[in-house]
Amino acid sequence: MEFFQTDEPDVEKPIIIAAMQDMGNVGSIVVNFINDSLRTKKFRVAKSPFPTYVLDQGGYIDLPNESWEYRYADGLIVFGGDTGQPQSNQELHSLCQDVIDTSKKYSAKFIYTLGGFHTNRPLNKNPKTFVTTTSEELTKQMRGLQVNTTPQKSIITGFNGLILGFAKQNGIQGIGMYGELNEPQIPQYRAAISIIKTLEKLTYRKLGNTDRLELLAQEIEKNFEN
Repeated sequence: MEFFQTDEPDVEKPIIIAAMQDMGNVGSIVVNFINDSLRTKKFRVAKSPFPTYVLDQGGYIDLPNESWEYRYADGLIVFGGDTGQPQSNQELHSLCQDVIDTSKKYSAKFIYTLGGFHTNRPLNKNPKTFVTTTSEELTKQMRGLQVNTTPQKSIITGFNGLILGFAKQNGIQGIGMYGELNEPQIPQYRAAISIIKTLEKLTYRKLGNTDRLELLAQEIEKNFEN
């Protein structure tokens, strides 16, 4: 994994929001929404030097652009979004470590990550967000705020789980937020909305109007029902 610093952000002790594409595209939907809504500015890029696949364009191939951006706004650093995740453990670990190193550089004390939570429970267009944290004490605080915590033991794979492990190893508090979904193959805008509302509650900051995500959710549901 290669990293390129393109700017020096004017941030001090920011909140870190870091998530990559996962089931239902939930992590990417939330990160891309925050970047668009808050008009964040790019300051660092992570790029995979070796492609793990090629794109057949119908008789000729293109190479994928496997890169992910760090962006910032007032008191906030946002990483990830867009498409894909590193395909090797070495690159995934390198990426997680760079997020930690960037967090330390700007004295961040908190990392949030985001993703999908697969369930068979009928959601009735109202998915819940479940959180898990880097300590039992922090989890108790979440329950005190009436935030749902993950209901059972499980393994969380990929960047949106592993980054919490890296945070814990480095003494940084972290919270993973996972929105319920039934169909992992379909973009899950309602799960993303649920996460955004929970994130706003915990960070005491407005992240943007989610009406457009609601319209996208309705469009997906209409097409899926047909």
